[in-house]
Amino acid sequence: MRTIRASEIGSFLYCQRSWWYQQQGLPSENQAELAAGAAFHQQHGQAVVKAGLLRSLAVFLLLGGLVLLAIHLTLQLL
Repeated sequence: MRTIRASEIGSFLYCQRSWWYQQQGLPSENQAELAAGAAFHQQHGQAVVKAGLLRSLAVFLLLGGLVLLAIHLTLQLL
């Protein structure tokens, strides 16, 4: 008995005919659109990673600034 993946169920629910064509090994007719979608997802993924890195950098710089402010204020009181 073969394993059914969640993506296969999603494909079947979206379009039964498309699922059947995939099972027969027939290539999709919209290869250009599929390639464009894959490229978009790759670019979006890279943007998400960059945003996460920038957020981490911002937190690091904020904490560094707060530490420097605390040092400055401590030296002013002495």
